[in-house]
Amino acid sequence: MTEETLPATAEADTADAGDAGYRKALKSRHINMIAIGGAIGTGLFLGAGGRLAQAGPALAIVYAVCGLFAFFVVRSLGELILHRPSSGAFVSYAREFMGEKGAYVAGWMHFLNWSTTGIADITAIALYAHFWSFFTPIPQWVLALIALAVVVSLNLVSVKLFGEMEFWFSIVKVAALVLFLIVGIVLLVTQHPIDGHVPGPQLIADHGGVFPAGIVPMILIVQGVVFAYASCELVGVAAGETENPKAIVPKAINSIMWRIALFYVGSVVLLAMLLPWNAYTADQSPFVTVLAKLGVPGADSIMNLVVLTAALSSLNSGLYSTGRILRSMSLAGSAPKFTGVMNRNQVPYGGILLTSSVCVVGVGLNYVVPKDAFEIVLNFAAVGILGTWAIIVLSHLLFVRKAKRGEVTRPHFRLPFSPYTEIATLAFLAAVVVLMGFDKTGRITLLALPLIIAALVVGWFVVRKRIDMSAFDKAEAS
Repeated sequence: MTEETLPATAEADTADAGDAGYRKALKSRHINMIAIGGAIGTGLFLGAGGRLAQAGPALAIVYAVCGLFAFFVVRSLGELILHRPSSGAFVSYAREFMGEKGAYVAGWMHFLNWSTTGIADITAIALYAHFWSFFTPIPQWVLALIALAVVVSLNLVSVKLFGEMEFWFSIVKVAALVLFLIVGIVLLVTQHPIDGHVPGPQLIADHGGVFPAGIVPMILIVQGVVFAYASCELVGVAAGETENPKAIVPKAINSIMWRIALFYVGSVVLLAMLLPWNAYTADQSPFVTVLAKLGVPGADSIMNLVVLTAALSSLNSGLYSTGRILRSMSLAGSAPKFTGVMNRNQVPYGGILLTSSVCVVGVGLNYVVPKDAFEIVLNFAAVGILGTWAIIVLSHLLFVRKAKRGEVTRPHFRLPFSPYTEIATLAFLAAVVVLMGFDKTGRITLLALPLIIAALVVGWFVVRKRIDMSAFDKAEAS
């Protein structure tokens, strides 16, 4: 009997005790904007300038390739969501297909990613705030602490407020990009000169073509570009708190592909046709570079507000997702008990406060080494992102194998060309790890990897006696 004709009775119905008690308050518009927001961040608004200067128009190809594999990751997660929606997301699926060890690794790698990303976010928020003279006298660490306190407080109120914040944060990011694309296309069509250059494809052809610096720089920036898509997997966590995930999630996930093509690939191609690739720099947003050379007043202030919004959105999402993930782990015993506690608004505040406590360490970093705080924590976030994505893909691969054995039924919303897609994605993620060794920051990350593995092993020996799956067995039976 094939998986296509498998009767519904054969489908596994493994429930997650961590899903109990949540308010299904997220609407379709929230999920859609969380999907968009997860695919658009400071990696595009700020990072594209330096990468254009390094690899030229070939950056568009890198964004397209990395975006394709990011889509495979989130599409794998989407199929698992339709198999069984869960606020525990990939931790819950790792538990089902890999056992509690898999869930333990998935959860703590996600925590590592978002707790350290949270430090990077509050550091970025403080730096962006210092752009305006009003905030300049305030120490960086104070601004970081204020930002953390405000976002934590709002996150603890309700999931609906989280959804509304993400909705409007995403609106700001998308509106800024759409407006720039419209302005850029008008400049392109009207051939309006920018800094003495006439916009058009000839700017690419006349400045070394698509690969002005060769193939090697294009390959080396892959490990930086892939992190621009980090957080696109958050749609999986949010799906556990919406009324009808099986109708909403496929549309939201499928839309990620064209948004990547439009916002990332489209933006880079447009930027390369508006100014020569070597006109962009790492210390300025490429969008600001174009608008400043056009003489648009306040362009830098507008873009600073947009990247500030992107950082707030990332911090907001990280606190939200780690709270839900840690609660799922707590009920199995692989996370501290207090992280499973909910407040009267059905918000798992224990996990949110644990993540916030790590961010407070980041406030300390901003006090001690304000210039280095950002780079220090990004090293650890990089490992967390790759680990989380790899576990999502592995869980999906095991799910497909189980379906072929007739133990579960795959939903109609499927990852194309499975299992080859998963194998290719895992190979790509492994290649990213190798490429990190060719980058100064990446080498520091690789040096930290044995320490992270050692911490996970020690942690498992500490918690393994507390592992208790009885709550999950009861949930499955009910």
